[in-house]
Amino acid sequence: MARPLDQAVGLLVAIFHKYSSREGDKNTLSKGELKELIQQELSVGPKLQEAEITKLMSDLDQNKDQEVNFKEYVTFLGALAMIYNEALQGL
Repeated sequence: MARPLDQAVGLLVAIFHKYSSREGDKNTLSKGELKELIQQELSVGPKLQEAEITKLMSDLDQNKDQEVNFKEYVTFLGALAMIYNEALQGL
């Protein structure tokens, strides 16, 4: 039986592939796919403006190929985890 952390990591990977497979390269997220992932999978997602998503895409796209690969996605998850950790410490 998978442990909670195994399940969490598996879910993070599955969510990436759920959205990356929608258009173009099946191993990367386009801006549209990233936007949909954020809006559907994060509670803050629907509140983000288009300009904020564009900035996030630019910040994540380290190799500037106009797509977010899995490594860049993991960087995003790490930053998100840091934000969540700071919020929990402030409670």
